[in-house]
Amino acid sequence: MFSYTANPARVVFGTGTIATLADEVRRLGASRVLLLGTSSLAGPVDRVADALGSLLAARFDEAAMHTPVDVTERALKVVTENDVDCVLAIGGGSTTGLAKAIALRTDLPPIIVPTTYAGSEMTPVLGETADGRKTTQTSPKVLPEVVVYDVDLTLKLPVQVSLTSGVNAMAHAVEALYSPDANPIVDQFALEAIRLLATALPRIATDPTDAHARSHALRAAWLAGTCLGSVGMALHHKLCHTLGGSFNLPHSETHTVVLPYAMAYNTTGAPDAMRRIAEALDAPDAATGVYDLIAALPVPHSLAELGFTETAITQAAEIATAKPYPNPREVTREGIEDLLRHAWAGTRPTPADGSKPDLRSLTTEVVDSFAATPDPRLRELLQDLVRTLHSYVVRTDLTQQEWEYAIGFLTRTGQISDDKRQEFILLSDTLGVSSVVDVLTNSRTPDTTPSAVLGPFYVQGPPETAQGADLAEGLPGTPLWTDVTVTDTHDTPVPDAIVDVWQSNQDGFYDVQLPDADGPVLRARFRTDTDGRLKFWTIVPSKYPIPVDGPVGGMLEAAGRHPFRAPHLHFLIAKPGFRTLVTQLFVAGGDHLDSDTVFGVKNGLIVDFAEQSGPAPDGREPEAGWRRLEFTFRVSPTH
Repeated sequence: MFSYTANPARVVFGTGTIATLADEVRRLGASRVLLLGTSSLAGPVDRVADALGSLLAARFDEAAMHTPVDVTERALKVVTENDVDCVLAIGGGSTTGLAKAIALRTDLPPIIVPTTYAGSEMTPVLGETADGRKTTQTSPKVLPEVVVYDVDLTLKLPVQVSLTSGVNAMAHAVEALYSPDANPIVDQFALEAIRLLATALPRIATDPTDAHARSHALRAAWLAGTCLGSVGMALHHKLCHTLGGSFNLPHSETHTVVLPYAMAYNTTGAPDAMRRIAEALDAPDAATGVYDLIAALPVPHSLAELGFTETAITQAAEIATAKPYPNPREVTREGIEDLLRHAWAGTRPTPADGSKPDLRSLTTEVVDSFAATPDPRLRELLQDLVRTLHSYVVRTDLTQQEWEYAIGFLTRTGQISDDKRQEFILLSDTLGVSSVVDVLTNSRTPDTTPSAVLGPFYVQGPPETAQGADLAEGLPGTPLWTDVTVTDTHDTPVPDAIVDVWQSNQDGFYDVQLPDADGPVLRARFRTDTDGRLKFWTIVPSKYPIPVDGPVGGMLEAAGRHPFRAPHLHFLIAKPGFRTLVTQLFVAGGDHLDSDTVFGVKNGLIVDFAEQSGPAPDGREPEAGWRRLEFTFRVSPTH
């Protein structure tokens, strides 16, 4: 059981969205706006002022870090003097905090235009500083009515501010995952925010004008801010409030330095959350993964760089532990002092006990070794294959013994394969890879007949056979009269199309599996007539097991999976000017339609093999009755 409360703010996200601000003000029924900013944001504030036009009643450019109460009091005088009915803040946490402080005291509706990635615009939390101490409170009264995200406003945001506010946002997401109020909805927001920021921040550091990375970071800030506004925070935020409010350290820079150390402290108390964070970062350990991400960015990496003195550690730990608060690991004064000493020095946290070695540099080295591959598609396939294989090996903690067994398995798979038996295709089929490739390759023309896997028993160049022939030639089984038509996607018949047909016998064997078979059995090549039709006799297919005497059979047995395929006929239809169709028709009501061992069944290929009696269309009258298959294949032109 869990509960989730969605914050009521309206969100406008995109590029150039500040042009909508006047409409958003009018939507609130307001007409006299107090515009909050800072002197460092004079250009963007001027643009917002221009967008507001006659709706602008006054400006206040004195917003400060940690929302000092005396600054709020000066802003309130401006509100009163100008008969303000709406507050609009542009900037980061400082202007957002001031807008919240005004809203708390006046009930004026706030509109927030973030220019950083702090995320506080999405929270009902207000932190204020007075007499050297920072206190926080939560109230729905401070929630913005509207948040307007404009990616364009972040393009010229200084790189260091961009990066530290991005890590600040990541901190919200991290602590949301081990909050006592955590729930599956917020968890997904948090993990997506971490993933987006982990890729966006290095790109912003390299190219601050990368609009795609900026958009990802801003979206991540929105998600992380939602986390902060939905669930409680823990040690990291408490420490940063202490360091900012009591020691006047810069807000986002402090969050940037402290985050990996707070995570390392909490690792033993929140192992599942840290595992998911590590996966989102594609790192073996959450705390060191965040540290390494930050260490590669041009930002402060220690509290000493921020002006925090080593002699202040004891006092900071005393303040941070003075009142109890929820945290996954018990907060002790000694533990916090140790945390702060490491953060002061900026040393890399110790990876969690049992964490895997960091092999990312090895993966990068191997990926880069294919960078000069001339064929771009081959380069893409090889590099992504390396990333996928390395990730699988690390994620599953593959052992040497398991690796050796896998090599042996693949060796045996190759040794048993020949021109009549393709065990590798069988392996691909039973792992579902063949069906995935089939869908990706052949399911982008929805007006055509669904495709299906080729299977391991197709033989090229079967003998061409006249229409009306009997492929069974006296073999046991229920006779099946097959009458199919091949058309294009406009239902125009396709004459002279080559149609290969193959199937197993009643015992579940294909001819290539029968050493005594003299030539093709239940296998032929036909051509459609002038009406695109094809008629022939065969027998009703039955369920059958794939070959289980090789490595694939051993794998299925070890996994407790059955080896059976649902009963079907294979068709391969080809003609110049048309996409080749490889497919199968499955017997309606047949066994294993919902558990086909190669995952080849599609609803559009399940067909009624209708029971019949009396003479067949060609005059033949089987004594024990027969069945009839009628179907229209639709193939797509290549042009």
